[in-house]
Amino acid sequence: MVSFSVYHIGTSLQATVVNPLAAALAACRRVLVAVALFSACVNLLLLVVPLYMLQVYDRVLTTGNVDTLLALSAMAVVGLATFGLLDAVRLRILARAGAWLDRELGRPVLAGAVAEARRAGGAVSAQGLRDLSTLRGYLGGAGIMPLFDAPWTPVFLAIVFLIHPLLGWIGLFGAALLFCLAVLNDRVTRKGLTEANRTGVEALNAADAAIRNADAITAMGMLPALVRRWRETTDRGLDLQTATSDAAGGIGAAAKFFRLCLQASMLGVGGYLVVYNEMSAGSIVASAIILARGLAPLEQLITAWRSLVGARAAHGRLSALLERVAAGEAATVLPRPAGRVTFERVTYIPPGTQAPIVRQVSFDLPAGEVLGVVGPSGAGKTTLVRLLVGSLQPTTGHVRLDGADVAVWPDADRGRHVGYLPQSVELFAGTVRDNIARLGAAADEDVVATARLAGAHDIVLGLPRGYETPIGEGGVPISGGQRQRVALARALFGDPALVVLDEPNAHLDGDGELALAATVRRLRERGVTVVLVAQRAGVAALADTVAVIKDGAVDAWGPRDEILPRLRRANLMAVRPGA
Repeated sequence: MVSFSVYHIGTSLQATVVNPLAAALAACRRVLVAVALFSACVNLLLLVVPLYMLQVYDRVLTTGNVDTLLALSAMAVVGLATFGLLDAVRLRILARAGAWLDRELGRPVLAGAVAEARRAGGAVSAQGLRDLSTLRGYLGGAGIMPLFDAPWTPVFLAIVFLIHPLLGWIGLFGAALLFCLAVLNDRVTRKGLTEANRTGVEALNAADAAIRNADAITAMGMLPALVRRWRETTDRGLDLQTATSDAAGGIGAAAKFFRLCLQASMLGVGGYLVVYNEMSAGSIVASAIILARGLAPLEQLITAWRSLVGARAAHGRLSALLERVAAGEAATVLPRPAGRVTFERVTYIPPGTQAPIVRQVSFDLPAGEVLGVVGPSGAGKTTLVRLLVGSLQPTTGHVRLDGADVAVWPDADRGRHVGYLPQSVELFAGTVRDNIARLGAAADEDVVATARLAGAHDIVLGLPRGYETPIGEGGVPISGGQRQRVALARALFGDPALVVLDEPNAHLDGDGELALAATVRRLRERGVTVVLVAQRAGVAALADTVAVIKDGAVDAWGPRDEILPRLRRANLMAVRPGA
């Protein structure tokens, strides 16, 4: 009945370290065992009330002994206090286990989302983090408790059998009926809930995309159409949720009806047995309470089925995401490269399409040279440099940095040696200093030296709080030119061996272009390999070698003084290049 169970969490996922989710859940097994032990004590202590009632009816009421009543009441209070304490402890254990799971998996899940976006060539989706939150909420909350309590249903039924076999058979029939209703609930609602969850993910991703592109949507009046499409997707999911909720609600109502009928039957049959002196009056109340407690987890599973299905779906998506990420990780740390770049018959076809954006590109760029990449809009220049820095992976072929395949070189290791200024500049929430230092720890002198190298030091000093000026989300708004200069400093931080600048002068004025030219010259003097996607002839003139990209392929390659005059004669450099 319950395919996503404690056993599934703790045992079927053996500690295969390939998948961080499997390893983390395997590490939780001891915690789950502890919770199971506490649950055993809690369920046994639930017998306090029916046993107390049994003794009150059969001993106190028949004898009128107040001392016995006081002794029984004192023992009941101690037992119930212990029950409350143990129940609170197991909830606290689960809450901390959920928090630990979130801390343990938060980094790899976010890294996995970024890696997936890189492979797809699209924007990052936060669905992985939502799935982690769903799984944490289920494993760390009260929703999982029926899975720990359900194994005790046979024990409670056995106790009812001991009170009287006829009552035991009634209880067994009720348990079998509730079990069948739970199975029916799974079969009726699983497909609808799965589809509703999938539709909900689509709607959230669409909302994420809308927020990321708020400027374009507002400028072009696309909001009504976008809201309409989002509403259609959301309504489809809501219709599915409503249908499955109706079905689950009907089954849940039937379960409550049968449980109440069962309790009434227990009281009626118990009364009949008391009349014929086959059991005591206290046994009626005790058996009814014990049976109700034994059947409660089955009824709870029916009413909480949606959260169980949601957690199971989140687990599946997270497992697949982290398995793909873990498969591409490597442990060997390579030395700092000199900066030699090699493309070996590289072709890139975006997912879901058949037309290549980059076609059979091959070249060898020696370390320390400056390469200018030019070509008409849509020629594939930006895609080419994204392949170079590893934010995209080739469909076929290899991109190498000092002989190492960029696609399999771990990002955190390779990224230390690469500086990248993308065409669309994004700064992160934090200070100017944080952004230049790539959000890591850094010495003040290194941050300032890098800003000077990028020609951004004076600009930063002109901001309200200098290097401590908050920018990004909720920070001080800065101009496009200032943003580009800070992003250029970020690209140069850490003394990278390869610097890739995609249209670095897109938002710069004349002074900014002069500063950019000075920066490129200093990088050349340091022996840094620089790749420039040229926007205008002035920037392309900084290159030693020029590559002309046309229809995704290298149309021309050669020394700057040979290629640029040809481009000027063809008036190609007047075109404002795009991706």
